[in-house]
Amino acid sequence: MFGFGELGRALIAFGVLIAVAGFVLVLAGRLPVARLPGDIAVQGNGFSCLIPLATSLLISIILTVILSIITRLFNR
Repeated sequence: MFGFGELGRALIAFGVLIAVAGFVLVLAGRLPVARLPGDIAVQGNGFSCLIPLATSLLISIILTVILSIITRLFNR
């Protein structure tokens, strides 16, 4: 069971994570949309489909590093 100290740290970490996600979303709205070389774009008559493979991989790596740093800081 969690004690108040661990629960407080978890809530702070969750709040920081939400704040960072909000900051990223605000900045993402201002950046031009760029496709990385590994993204697949299919365009046909009346439709288009974008499969962002490279973008998803890059975001996954960045989030893994950030969450790894956060968990190491709180597991001291």
